[in-house]
Amino acid sequence: MGEQRRLTEQELHNLAMNIVGRELEADGFEFLAINSKPKKNPQYVCLKNKILHFIVVRNAKYPNNPREHNQELMRKVKDQANKFEARCYFAGVGLSNAANQELPVYLNEEYIVDYQGLIEI
Repeated sequence: MGEQRRLTEQELHNLAMNIVGRELEADGFEFLAINSKPKKNPQYVCLKNKILHFIVVRNAKYPNNPREHNQELMRKVKDQANKFEARCYFAGVGLSNAANQELPVYLNEEYIVDYQGLIEI
């Protein structure tokens, strides 16, 4: 067995984005812009039913609640979305080690996903 390597913050963010992106694609969203930088918001700008959507993605480490969001950040993104007559969402993805949630998520090891869908802001 190889050496364990923790996923970096960027890798955890990318994993969360992939989880959300697959759901958006399955739900018929058309991607107009994707930004994988965690501090650059929103991560997704999408179109569905001729309506623009801004989606902020964040990964949450155990034991943090993935549905809790930074209200100040989301207010700023919502203000930006309003300028474009867009809807604004938060997508929190909980990621934890499957063997022991207290441990970090490691590369090529099982993990648990706690994602309950988009939260409209």
